[in-house]
Amino acid sequence: MSEKRILIASLLKPINDTRMYEKLGLSLSKLPQVQVHIAGFKAPPPSAAPSNVYFHPLFQFQRLSLRRAAAQVAYYKLLQELKPSLIIVCTHELLPASHLFCRLHTCRLLYDVQENYALNLTSQDNYLPLLRQLLAFGVSSMENSLARHVAHFLVAERSYLLELRFLKARYTLLENKYKPSAGYICPAVPVQLQEKPLRLLYSGTIARLYGIFDAIALAEKLHQLEPRTTLTIIGYCADRATYQQVLEQVQARPYIDMVGGDRLVPHERIVRSILESNVGLLPYQPHRSTFRCIPTKLYEYAAHALPMVVQHNPIWHTFLQQHQAGISIDFASPDAGRLLLQIRERQFYKPGVPSGVFWDSEEQKLMAVVKQHLPQIS
Repeated sequence: MSEKRILIASLLKPINDTRMYEKLGLSLSKLPQVQVHIAGFKAPPPSAAPSNVYFHPLFQFQRLSLRRAAAQVAYYKLLQELKPSLIIVCTHELLPASHLFCRLHTCRLLYDVQENYALNLTSQDNYLPLLRQLLAFGVSSMENSLARHVAHFLVAERSYLLELRFLKARYTLLENKYKPSAGYICPAVPVQLQEKPLRLLYSGTIARLYGIFDAIALAEKLHQLEPRTTLTIIGYCADRATYQQVLEQVQARPYIDMVGGDRLVPHERIVRSILESNVGLLPYQPHRSTFRCIPTKLYEYAAHALPMVVQHNPIWHTFLQQHQAGISIDFASPDAGRLLLQIRERQFYKPGVPSGVFWDSEEQKLMAVVKQHLPQIS
């Protein structure tokens, strides 16, 4: 039996992206007689990838540029070269080219819906107001018009099931749960921080909306109370102005360290920072584009029994209470003294590491969907 080729593609995510490679890619590489190809933004390929996983770093451009439009040509050339049997598109912009290829060849199309793109565009300040509305209209029109040609939808957030009408009943919820690496060891619980110096962590996308400046402000307050307190910021900042502001604030505070910032950071390096820290910060600013979502780092921190300080949100607060995983506060006006007392007095993760935060359950659902659309695979 000849090998079937599965292409996982994103215009904006790097080829070593956690969801594309570590979750979708590595899971599907376990199927017999399958090659997994990952196309995305230019980044260092993972060094320990299985022999049947291939990387195609096709894209490298600024957010608004002609090279972004030209990337469609490079992508379609890759489709013609690989002739995949199944395409998993992780960015809306690659839907038209993927649909065209599937019309002309024996190939199925899955759409991995990682964000509510139209809502993000209209509610966030990444573009000028008129441009935001035009881009959101274009994205929404594209998704709705091509939805009937998508064989199945993979959906990263439960909230999208209510927000995105084009999903209909052809979807499988694949939440961004944590997939441990081979060296993962289940941490000892409960966790107590009575005497230990606070090693705070902000990981992932560095952005104002995600509360980077609130994290720095809280770290400063806690450092004033306990001078041994440190903060590690690790991740990538796409906005240059924000990056410069963060850099200036970090340089003025020797107890804050930044890893990455103006460059992508491999996920294994982020995991190492989780292991080196004892309090994880989730200072997301209240916003309609993130309010009903579950941050990936919430699963990551819980898997490593890392106590969390989280912006108050009904969904996140329920999770913290259920698993005794952390403390909810208002990052806009934190009571640092009270927070410090709570951190020192509480025992975290007394019920144990939550079993529901791991990717295993999602992998089973993914395999079932892919086998359905690659019937020769057993």
